Amino acid sequence: MKIVIVDDHPLVRRGLAAVISMQPNVQFAGEATNGTEALRVFQEIQPDLVLIDLKLADESGLDVIKMARANGITSKFILLTSSASREDFLKAEEVLVDGYVLKEALPEELLFAIQLVHKGRKYYDPGLMEDKMRMSVSSPTDELTPKEKEVLIELGQGACNREIASRLYISEFTVKKHVSQILAKLQVADRTQAALYANAVGITKYEMSYE
Repeated sequence: MKIVIVDDHPLVRRGLAAVISMQPNVQFAGEATNGTEALRVFQEIQPDLVLIDLKLADESGLDVIKMARANGITSKFILLTSSASREDFLKAEEVLVDGYVLKEALPEELLFAIQLVHKGRKYYDPGLMEDKMRMSVSSPTDELTPKEKEVLIELGQGACNREIASRLYISEFTVKKHVSQILAKLQVADRTQAALYANAVGITKYEMSYE
């Protein structure tokens, strides 16, 4: 996996390069400090994935991504940010950003996000999850079936598959299928983020009883 880093701070670039070099299947393939440099590097290297700062010195990382998309770059993009506004989230959705990672994240969290995005999934830092849910115009839970909502509620309470199967009178295999569908529909990385989502939006058994 070839990765390019776009950030206007040399120390940040060096630190990120050191982190991604910890993975045997990841190659630090190039770097850039601004949009013009980034587009040139993208064309030359054709990276699989790009780590890009949301707020560069003179431009937004989102604008760089837009330019890259317009120039036919098919790389996956993970935004690195200290925070994100509603406007940033909406713009990110427009340009199909693949992930958000807070700059305060631990190295293993960044590596997990990289591997997940490389496999075609979305990744949102748990620290941004509540903001993302609050900013959503419509709730992704609307896409869940009643049974999937019940499973999500159990996930929010920290239940394991066996406990969920027992409480809902279904098999563990069925629970696994529901969990997989929930992750896909909510566009979250794992059951922990699904649980965070359930608690962030306040979905409860009380609400389910009125559906």
